[in-house]
Amino acid sequence: MKTNLSFVKWILITTLIVVCSELSIGQTKFTVNKSHLDYLYKEIEVNGRQMAVIHIYSNAPDYKYVDDIDEGYACVDDAARAAVFYLEYFKAYNDSSSLIHYNNLVEFLVYMQAENGFFYNFIWKDNSINKTFKTSVAEPNWWSWRALWAVMENYKNFKNSNDDRSIRAKQSIDKGIAAIKRIIPKIKGKIIIDGIKLPNWLPGKTAADQSAILILLLSDYYENTGDKEIHDYINSLVQGMMMMQIKDKDSEFNGAFLSWENTWHGWGNSQSYALLKAYQILNDEKIKTSALSELNNFYKLLISRNFLSYFKVRKHHHKIETVESSRYSQIAYNIRPMVFALLEAYKITSDSAYAIKAGRMAQWFVGRNPACEVMYNPHTGIFYDGIENENLINKNSGAESTIEGLLSLLRILQNPIALKEFENIK
Repeated sequence: MKTNLSFVKWILITTLIVVCSELSIGQTKFTVNKSHLDYLYKEIEVNGRQMAVIHIYSNAPDYKYVDDIDEGYACVDDAARAAVFYLEYFKAYNDSSSLIHYNNLVEFLVYMQAENGFFYNFIWKDNSINKTFKTSVAEPNWWSWRALWAVMENYKNFKNSNDDRSIRAKQSIDKGIAAIKRIIPKIKGKIIIDGIKLPNWLPGKTAADQSAILILLLSDYYENTGDKEIHDYINSLVQGMMMMQIKDKDSEFNGAFLSWENTWHGWGNSQSYALLKAYQILNDEKIKTSALSELNNFYKLLISRNFLSYFKVRKHHHKIETVESSRYSQIAYNIRPMVFALLEAYKITSDSAYAIKAGRMAQWFVGRNPACEVMYNPHTGIFYDGIENENLINKNSGAESTIEGLLSLLRILQNPIALKEFENIK
């Protein structure tokens, strides 16, 4: 009976994926539909200045906006993500509206920067800043790194522009970099958690996931300024991040970079992507080898298991042991960092296997996932918020999932090898 059920399920998956492929590819050309993100986008005016925000939540079935009672209705995290996407979309299609959206979102990010150089995260309905809630205070945290990453795109792409908006962006970067320099650890040490030696000089002591975003923005800054102090800090972050890698061939998770302490979570793991970016500055082959180890080993495992959400490990008798692990939930933010890393690896090595694997990873959006569900509607631009289990899809479509999905598919579209694999769903 189990065999019959498995066979039936295989038929259903195959049929669904073929349908997904037809829906996604259209006539003969795959398209990225940003309509839902444009719907989440909203222009506002604050203190006489035009800017824009992204509504954080949009819930099924009617996809009306939903606010958060503690946080607000829009945030820096999503505005920064959207800004990066709109700029990439502008570069790909010369779409003038996307450039306008990018500039307006950067203006919002600059507005949200505090005097200390970091960023508040959320705003209320009246567009006043939420300065007190724990996920909104101006501190060295995810939203500050992501905001600076997005504004840094302005710094490097429009550095010769002298319009008021570009000048404010440059001032924001200078202020943010000064803040980062103030918190660079002077002493580096190690901490041991469940037998595993970890660095104590990353953001949050061991936050390799946050460090990745920080490396991305600092790498761009260094390339544009040659600032030696920033160069040295990039190297310090890289060395700490590589300490977070599981190096045990007997471990099922060999090659994986822990996210924080002795845990790994699926969302936001840009470590390999950041390392490959840093490698191009630091020219240390050990960095590339470390990143490719995760791509060659751990990513292969993730694909074979239809992805994971979380695991925790310990070191016992010189061996890495799995304490616990979970497959759910799975979200677009799990997939995008891996797609970026694989395509960057292809760019560096010219090994088509990485581009092919990127295309395979992205098939998660069109049915090759544990729920066998299409997570992206190419006619509306809606990306579902996640897979809760094999039988339950979160059909809301908030900003994070929408933008992370769009970024993934836009990068796939621009790589013929990855696109061919993405379309070749069997």
